[in-house]
Amino acid sequence: MVGPPRPQFVLFGSSIVQFSFANGGWGAILADIYARKADILVRGYSGWNSRRALQVVDQVFPKDAAVQPSLVIVYFGGNDSMGPHSSGLGPHVPLPEYVENMRKIAFHLKSLSENTRIIFLSCPPVNEEVVRKGTSAIFSEIDRTNEACHRYSDACLELCREIDVKAVDLFNAIQKRDDWMNVCFTDGIHFSAEGSKIVVEEILRILKEAEWEPCLHWKSLPTEFGEDSPCDMVAADGKTTINISECTFHREIQWD
Repeated sequence: MVGPPRPQFVLFGSSIVQFSFANGGWGAILADIYARKADILVRGYSGWNSRRALQVVDQVFPKDAAVQPSLVIVYFGGNDSMGPHSSGLGPHVPLPEYVENMRKIAFHLKSLSENTRIIFLSCPPVNEEVVRKGTSAIFSEIDRTNEACHRYSDACLELCREIDVKAVDLFNAIQKRDDWMNVCFTDGIHFSAEGSKIVVEEILRILKEAEWEPCLHWKSLPTEFGEDSPCDMVAADGKTTINISECTFHREIQWD
C-alpha cells in the first residue's frame, strides 16, 4: 500500500470490467478523471456470472479488511442471460437466481462499511449479428440475444429500486445513440471507446446527483498534494507560480 491513502473505487464484474482499461475503456477513463483523488481498482473476471461471483465475494471484499472501498461498481448479467446449454454447463443463470445472487452481493457489500456506496450496471444490449459471426470455433454456439439482455437488465433495475442501490440502465443508455450497434462495441459485446464514454457519463451523473456524504463526484474530492508550492510552474509574470494539479486540458472530453 502506497500513501497517502485515497478513497478506493472498486470495479467488480465480468469481462466488461476486466477489459475496462483496454481500447479507451471506461475504467481507464475513470482512472484519469480521478487521478490524485481516488484509486480505481479492477476486480474483473472474464466469463463469470453472478453465481461464480457470489461464491467469492467475501474473498474479494473481506469484511475484516483494514480499508474498505468507498465505492463499488458492480456488473454481472450478460453471461447470466445467455441461453442454457444442453449439457447443463456454461454461464447461464436462470433469471430468479440471478436476481437473488445480485441481492446477496449487494447485501454483502453494504455490510462492509456504513460509508461503502454501491452502483450496479445493468445488462447492456449487444449487436446480435456481430456476436453470431464472431463466435470462436473453440466455443459452443453462443446464444446471446437482446431480448434476454433486456429482461435481465430490467430485473437488475427492479432489484436496485427494491433494495435502494443506485443503478445505471445500460440497456437503454447505450441505445440513445442511433448508431450504437456500429460504434459502441469492439466485438458486438464489449465496449469500444465510444461505448465506454456512455458508461462513464452515466456513472458520473449518479455520483453527482447522489445525496451521499461525503460526495464521491470527482469535483468534490480533494486533490492529493494540491496545495500551492514555489515548485509549481512559473507564471508568465516571472514572479509567481501556477498550481496545475487540477488542470484538465489534456482530456478529449471535459467531463462534468
